Formats: sequence, C-alpha cells, structure tokens
Amino acid sequence: MKVKGILPGLSMSLIIAIISQILAKFIPALGAATIAILLGIIGGNTFLKQPQLGKGTKFAESKLLEYSVMLLGATMTVQTIGKIGGWGVGFILIQMTITIVGALWLGNRLGFSQNMRLLMAGGNAVCGSSAIASIAPVIEADEDDKGTVITLVNLMGTVLMLTLPVLGGAIFGGGVILKGALIGGTLQSVGQVVAAASMVNQTTVQFATIFKIMRIMMLVVVVLIFGRLHKRAIEDELAEEAEISGNGNGHWLPWYVAGFLILCALNSLVTLPAIVGATAHTISSWFEIIALAAIGLRLNLVNFLKAGKRLALYGLGVGSIQVASALILITLLLRH
Repeated sequence: MKVKGILPGLSMSLIIAIISQILAKFIPALGAATIAILLGIIGGNTFLKQPQLGKGTKFAESKLLEYSVMLLGATMTVQTIGKIGGWGVGFILIQMTITIVGALWLGNRLGFSQNMRLLMAGGNAVCGSSAIASIAPVIEADEDDKGTVITLVNLMGTVLMLTLPVLGGAIFGGGVILKGALIGGTLQSVGQVVAAASMVNQTTVQFATIFKIMRIMMLVVVVLIFGRLHKRAIEDELAEEAEISGNGNGHWLPWYVAGFLILCALNSLVTLPAIVGATAHTISSWFEIIALAAIGLRLNLVNFLKAGKRLALYGLGVGSIQVASALILITLLLRH
C-alpha cells in the first residue's frame, strides 16, 4: 500500500484522535475513545464521507489496532495475578465464562451471525476493541461486523462506566477491593476501567486495574478457543470445501497476539525500566484512539441504525448479564 494513498485517511483519523483527547479533558466521563468513535461516525456519514479517505482509514483501523494490542503486553506481568489472590482469579475466570456464554446465547436468540456473537462475546469478556481486533482475523469476520461490534461495545461500555461507580458504592459501600472487582471485572476497555474507578478513589483504580489486567492476560486463550469454534463451524457447514480452501487454518494466532504474549513474558522474566512500560502504554492508547476514529469514519450509520433495536437489546442484554453475574460472584467469592 502506497504511503501517499493512506495519508489522507490516516491524517484525518489522527486529527480526530487529537481533538478527542482534548475534549476528553473537559468531558472525562465520556473518555477519548468514545469521543473519537462518535466524532468519526458523525464526520464519516456527513462531510467526511469521501472515497479518498478509504485506504487510510482502513490502514488505521486494522494496523494501528494490531500494534496497540501487541504493545499492551509490555504493560503487564504474570506476577500481577498474585495481587488479587486465588478467589480473585476464580472470580475473573467465572465472570468471563458467564459473559461469553451469555453473549453467545443471547446473540443466537436475537438472530445474529456466529461471527457477530463471537466478536461481542470476546469484546465484552476480555478488553473491548483490542479483543475484537484480535478475534476478527481468526474467525474471518468482515469489516462491517467488526466495526459494528466495536461501536456497540464502546457505547455500552460508556453507559456502564458512568453507572458502575454509583452502583458499586450503593451496594459495597467502602469496600475498595469489591468496587475494584466490579469495575475491573465488567468494563470493556482499560480506559473505561481507569475512568470509572477514578470516580471512586485512587485505591479503587489500583485494584480495578489489576482485575482488568487479569482479563487481558486471558486474551490469547480466548483467541485460540474462538479459532477452534470457527474452524469447527466451517467443517460442519462446508466439509470438503473448507479443507480445499484452507481459509482460516493459518490464523490460529495473529502475529500481534503472539507479540503481546512475548512482551508479557519478557516483562515477567526481566524487570524492564518503568519508562518502557509507560511509553508502550502511551503509544498503545494513542494507536487505539486513532483506530477508533477510523472505525467511526468507516461505519455506515444507515446500516447500523437498521439493526438499531436488535443491537440495543443485544448490548443492554450482555451488559446486564455482566453486571448481575459480577455482583453475585463478588458477594459469594470476595465479600467476607
């Protein structure tokens, strides 16, 4: 792909990302990620609906999100798991399982395709846009499904980001670990987790981040399992044709997920300078926001709104399952 061809769309995505970061300082409740996707949708369906932006926005949507996923690995270690203890790990694993099963079941009831269901399940259970970007190539999801689910997951995450701090305070009172578990075990993106926990206090931010990191560390496992499910579906539906085409068989683990795993392992074995983790986090966050702006620019609002009622039910349904299961599990496992 020629640099000249991608510059217009990439530059526009960057401009929207910068504006979003600035606006987020005045509207912290929304966050830069949500603002970027909303500005992108508005621009991409009005005055920025231009063919010459296509190549650049496609590059930003795919490549930058991939680099963002990989760099996340440099921000965490396996040792982090020890900080939340055995019950905390159990809570996260059960919570993720319930979220995935619930999203797959509800999506099936609402008539969504398997790819949409898998993207929704992974996005909500693991880490939002990054998880969706990692799962999409493994299950051969198309760009429309990917963009639609990323938008839905981010919008639902914003709603939960504003409500969970209030809900956690009302139910768990001064229990910072419990409120951290609710926020870190439920919200989709790292940015949303930090923003929501910041509305409580700094100690809650620390615990919420640890619970969230535990979910992110399960990304590779979820990608591999979903890859298996997709392969089985192809074999069941297409039999010999699937074997002949070989489509998807070489995508067990995308390069950036492997990179995520390698960086995480390296950071666990060798104490990297703090500046390395901080720089990786900053670049990863910027890449994600630029990519989300591009996704907004590429989203066809007419098609999105056509499925509006079903999508709204799906988002609210999965969100409700997550919150209800988290409250029950925290009460049973962590509240002593």
